[in-house]
Amino acid sequence: MTATTWSQTDLLRELSPVVEANLNRHIGVAKNWYPHDFIPWSDGRNFDGLMGGDAWSPDDAPISDVARSALIVNLLTEDNLPSYHHEIAIIFGRDDAWGEWVHRWTAEEGRHGIAMRDYMLVKRMVDPAALEDFRMTHMSQGYESAHSGELLHSLAYVSFQELATRVSHRNTGKFTSDPMADQLLQRIAADENLHMIFYRNLMGAALELDPSASVMAIRDVVLNFAMPGTDIPGFQRKAVEMAVAGIYDLRQHRDDVVAPVLRFWKVFELENLSAEGEQARTELADFMSGLDTKASRFEDKRDTLAARMNI
Repeated sequence: MTATTWSQTDLLRELSPVVEANLNRHIGVAKNWYPHDFIPWSDGRNFDGLMGGDAWSPDDAPISDVARSALIVNLLTEDNLPSYHHEIAIIFGRDDAWGEWVHRWTAEEGRHGIAMRDYMLVKRMVDPAALEDFRMTHMSQGYESAHSGELLHSLAYVSFQELATRVSHRNTGKFTSDPMADQLLQRIAADENLHMIFYRNLMGAALELDPSASVMAIRDVVLNFAMPGTDIPGFQRKAVEMAVAGIYDLRQHRDDVVAPVLRFWKVFELENLSAEGEQARTELADFMSGLDTKASRFEDKRDTLAARMNI
């Protein structure tokens, strides 16, 4: 039996009922919430400058430098929303359920950035001028994924990326030791989890339609995965700090992000793959094994790295 070769247009058309069903599911379970409810406005005070208030100081908020770095990375990643909207709108289009999802997702993600920035500034957790400079630099570079315009690769990428964002937000909230910040980031993480489920279910349907092409796309994404905030100023050091602190590290990436999604898709149980699909699956299995080894080595060196970085 010859496997069907699907064009991207055909896949978009065939997946439309799945998009509609999952959009309706999402709207049914998503909780409506308001950023202003999470912001302790009465704790705020003017900064220096036009308002003649107090200059920002690291002593203004009792959080560690690592927590501050994690908050900045998480917020600036959310900030590049116009580029993300552009990416998925080009692939999914703006018609029917696909377009409705694009706009709904954009609105929900925008709420995350609003809430995080308001909280961080009211609580004086970050230098407001430096944060704005970072935002301008980051957003001025824009964002284009490694597989821009490719439906299967994009569905695979956002399935992992949304879950990675959920893990990072959730752990950052805990690490701040600020109960309200933790509650806010839990709320945001819950949204990210619903986004992951939407994309994961779409990719699951794509695997049923074209398993070999889908596995090859998953292989490409997993082997070259990078979060969209990699061009944030100072990202590499911040990422290492976050890893050493256990906010987001290789072990979490492998065990809490990639592996659960692969299991949900039953990637290693699929049958009737083409030769190319089988090769992609073999490469994926080898990579996961190597990632396990790398994660263990990192864990062994964590204490030494923490001491060296004064974390």
